[in-house]
Amino acid sequence: MTVTIDDLRAELTALRGRVAELTDRAEISALIDRYVTLLDTQDENGYDETWPPTVFTDDVLLHFPIGTHEGIDGVARFHYEAKARFDRTLHLSANHAIRLDGDRGTVRFHVVATHVHRREAGEQGAPAALFDIGGHYGGVVVRTSQGWRFKEWSFNLTWADGPGPDGTPVL
Repeated sequence: MTVTIDDLRAELTALRGRVAELTDRAEISALIDRYVTLLDTQDENGYDETWPPTVFTDDVLLHFPIGTHEGIDGVARFHYEAKARFDRTLHLSANHAIRLDGDRGTVRFHVVATHVHRREAGEQGAPAALFDIGGHYGGVVVRTSQGWRFKEWSFNLTWADGPGPDGTPVL
């Protein structure tokens, strides 16, 4: 079988497209990992309002069980107030489903998270109560000059166990 220059060009074009797609998927997966890690670490050294542009667009739209938020201003506060109810958290993500369409895409992944309640002042003995949840994040990602960012983002709660943020069961 003879391979022509046109065959090689077509193969090279196809390979370039595949490498670009795989690179986009890797960058979006890294965005997901960055966000999930930030859920646990964003305020380790005190309130930090600088992290949201590393994962969200300026016109982001958030939908969470605790409320909605539009625009980058206030996103750090929105997350901080939700997390401040707990002493610490641990979020794990899996099953990253990424669909690309040029400079846009959709994302969905599962998350399981443990939230450790704060102890009452002077409380000793048993560990603080745990609030465990499972569900999925999903939304729209877009390519920006700084890389991929979430434009629309939501969390859908599937199950919960233990006392919720206010100390009562959620489901």
